[in-house]
Amino acid sequence: MTLPRPSTDAGRAALDALVTDPGRALAAFDFDGTLSPIVDDPRESAPYPGIVDTLADLAGLIGSVAIITGRPAAAAVAMGGLERVPGITVLGHYGAERWEGGEVLAADPPPGVALVREELPGLLARVGAPEGTWIEDKGRSLSVHTRRTADPDGALALVAPALAELAERADLRLEPGRMVVELRPQGVDKGATLTALVEETGAGTVLYAGDDLGDLPAFGAVAALRGKGLPGLTVCSSSDEVTAVAEAADLVVPGPAGLAELLGELTAAIRGPGA
Repeated sequence: MTLPRPSTDAGRAALDALVTDPGRALAAFDFDGTLSPIVDDPRESAPYPGIVDTLADLAGLIGSVAIITGRPAAAAVAMGGLERVPGITVLGHYGAERWEGGEVLAADPPPGVALVREELPGLLARVGAPEGTWIEDKGRSLSVHTRRTADPDGALALVAPALAELAERADLRLEPGRMVVELRPQGVDKGATLTALVEETGAGTVLYAGDDLGDLPAFGAVAALRGKGLPGLTVCSSSDEVTAVAEAADLVVPGPAGLAELLGELTAAIRGPGA
């Protein structure tokens, strides 16, 4: 296997640093669309075949491995079988929850989440959300999905103004994604979470892989860390649905299958010839 080369000088330098000094590296990943293919019902999401085992192999060779997801931390662990990855940290709800060693730490959600939970069904009915629109309650946030509708983009455009008004009243943030809009608490995003994790682990190199608009703050965090002298690599698990993430990445792979291949190649490169 041949390790692919990033398209940017900074990305190539970071990849070389990771392979040369893996014990000081932090590798962090989104879950949906990155480790697992996107499906119509996110409750049925599952990792790409073999990718968790490959991640477990990599975890034995580098300093730290983390998942940063919009899902509840425990749900991501259960769906992904992530407890098989040695020493993994799973940061759910963009960092508001932390799963580690079987324990979840989290503060109470803000009151605006309860307000949205109460009003959202009636709101969607009033604006005439089309058949196939549905609500996912994540506990600390709620998402409106349109992937099952006849016109997912049109359905999002229809409901977006009312969702923005509700989010403002609830003092929540509106987070767009792939045929989904999430109403979630302010003050947490993947960029701030990744930056804090780099500081906590003392990482000498950071890799972050994601696929959706919510991953762009983490890409921005990698860029900011590079500005301070820390090598960093951004990887896009690409799709036809979102192009902005690929445009911002140092390295683009074809979806979760491509990421699984990259992780295998990275593991082999760290182990070296003849391993």
